[in-house]
Amino acid sequence: MRVVIMALVLVTAVPAANAETPEEWIALGTRVHGFFGGFIPVGIRIGLDALDRLKAKPRGVTVTYWKGEKAVCPCVLDGVMLAANASPGQGTVVLRPESAPPGDYAVIVIRDRKTSAGLKYTISLDQQPRMLSWNKQPPLARYDAAMRGDGLYTVVPAPPP
Repeated sequence: MRVVIMALVLVTAVPAANAETPEEWIALGTRVHGFFGGFIPVGIRIGLDALDRLKAKPRGVTVTYWKGEKAVCPCVLDGVMLAANASPGQGTVVLRPESAPPGDYAVIVIRDRKTSAGLKYTISLDQQPRMLSWNKQPPLARYDAAMRGDGLYTVVPAPPP
């Protein structure tokens, strides 16, 4: 009986992806990516936003990512994957070899796996210096800047697949 109670405590103590604290996101992002730079929390914000707008659950979406030609890295994708619980190993993440359109840092399409409804997120290349500047701050300040920042991306309905 004691083992069953402990198992129930452990299962109920694990938060859902959208219930993570900022400190838990920072620890997870650091562990998975190796560094919690300014791009990771932008991806977390986009992933959580997509789950909310699509009314999808973690692991319930697919992610397609196009990196801009002048983007320093596709690090935003790591944040999206963390928030959405998506991965290339599950077949729910694709990093496209083609570049995003000129002037874009990244384009991300997130689709509900059941309904195929999707959202297209575009980060302008103009946002790159802003996100890079956050790396001069502590991780919690980077997280807060990304979660509160206006104009980081645009979101529109994605065209049908």
